[in-house]
Amino acid sequence: MKPGAQPANLAHRTWTSLPHRPVVLVPVGSIEQHGPHLPLDTDTTVATAVAEGAARRLAGTGPADRILLAPPIVYAASGEHQSFPGTMSIGNEALRFMLVELVRSLSLWSGRVVFVNGHGGNLACLTGAVGQLVDEGHDVGWVACVPEGGDAHAGRCETSLMLHLAPERVDMLRAEPGNPAPLAELLPTIIAGGVAAVSPSGVLGDPTGATAQEGARLLDALVADAAERIGGSPDARGRLSRAGARA
Repeated sequence: MKPGAQPANLAHRTWTSLPHRPVVLVPVGSIEQHGPHLPLDTDTTVATAVAEGAARRLAGTGPADRILLAPPIVYAASGEHQSFPGTMSIGNEALRFMLVELVRSLSLWSGRVVFVNGHGGNLACLTGAVGQLVDEGHDVGWVACVPEGGDAHAGRCETSLMLHLAPERVDMLRAEPGNPAPLAELLPTIIAGGVAAVSPSGVLGDPTGATAQEGARLLDALVADAAERIGGSPDARGRLSRAGARA
């Protein structure tokens, strides 16, 4: 695969054209509020971009089509955002069940399955599902699309990423600071009353200083991290370690 080429898209292939035991990357996003300035599919957009970028990087290490990009999981666990219009959540139980059954199906013909997760609310489901699947003998793990030290939700990091990936869908005229407190401090209230209990706008952080240039740098770092982890070992939570590192 030449630099800049599109990764092998699983949904666009015929069954007879699939390679033997490919690595399948499955973006996992959400449809949920991201403040007054970002689209509902922000997490899905970011997760898909990271998976695409990682597939491009890994294509240079072997046959180009041995890395397949699956369609994203769009509906996920977003109950903490449910009080905001537009949020579409299937809940933890349904998401976990779907992840388990999806890997059981994929594993009949694929090699490793990697979930590329763009929404923090999915982590409990990913951890539980991947743990169960590993116990069943499946080759599966997950990687995260979370910039180190970034704000929690719809703040500078996600806004910068979206200004880079889909600027036409970002309304910076409506961007406004939200609750700046660390997520760990806000989490008990969020668990009890949802994100609206700590931020009426739905923003956790401050998106007003976001730039597309920062988004490009963040995306490159996320892609590099994901590409390195895809060949690693799952830790106790199912997250893949960086290749060569101890799980």
